[in-house]
Amino acid sequence: MFREIPKKGTPGLAALFLFLAFAGVAMWRVIESARVESPAGAALWALVLIVSIIGLSGLFTVQPNDGKVLTLFGKYIGTVREQGLWWANPFYGKKRVSLRVRNFETAKLKVNDNHSNPIEIGAVVVWKVVDTAEAMFEVDDYTHFVVMQSEAAVRALASSYPYDAHSASDIALSTHAAEVSKALQLAVSDRLQKAGVEVIEARISHLAYAPEIASAMLRRQQASAIIAARQKIVEGAVSMVENALELIANKGIVALDDERKATMVSNLLVVLCSDRDAQPVVNTGSLYQ
Repeated sequence: MFREIPKKGTPGLAALFLFLAFAGVAMWRVIESARVESPAGAALWALVLIVSIIGLSGLFTVQPNDGKVLTLFGKYIGTVREQGLWWANPFYGKKRVSLRVRNFETAKLKVNDNHSNPIEIGAVVVWKVVDTAEAMFEVDDYTHFVVMQSEAAVRALASSYPYDAHSASDIALSTHAAEVSKALQLAVSDRLQKAGVEVIEARISHLAYAPEIASAMLRRQQASAIIAARQKIVEGAVSMVENALELIANKGIVALDDERKATMVSNLLVVLCSDRDAQPVVNTGSLYQ
């Protein structure tokens, strides 16, 4: 496997002045040799002029957060990361690799979750190149590789978790954003490690049921919400009835037998658990009539 080799370039400003000086002197000497009709001298200085021009082609610049990968006839030589004007062998190939932080959003993928429900999911991946040699030589196109492997990781993640949590211990895509994002980042990082890429962040950007089941799932969510609300109402009503009976007994307001207690409990539960306001009925008779 390729690993990045840090390389220090020759200061480019000094090389620029040196080759310009050689080129200027060589041009002047060629003119002088031609004037005195000295073919050998003219040929020699013409060769110096050509070498100076070729030497100037070895100059290159490195922008901030960039790297230049140097190769010679197909052999990897090293990577210059330090910004500035540099000079290297004119026959070196110099390929720019951006080291800046980049991000992209995957397409909205249609996959099945852990319960085989069709869902739509998309993610945002923030990444950067950390090893230029791996990025250039281990994969054909590291940018395309990042896109394809990230989408594959999102598909695998979606099939590993349910859309909704059906119990308190379940980790679901819709309710556990932090856990799902961490799992996604680890999955994408594992796939992109061979390309010299570091994943800084990965998170779900779009999540929804597929259109063909969205209405049915919405009704199920509404039913679950109603059941949960009813459960809370019943728990509260039972607690209130219990407190009412306890207060009546402690203060000695009235002595109720089991039958009357059952009637009172029934009436209070109907009032407290009803969807509509209860209509009061005034009893003008005695307690038992």
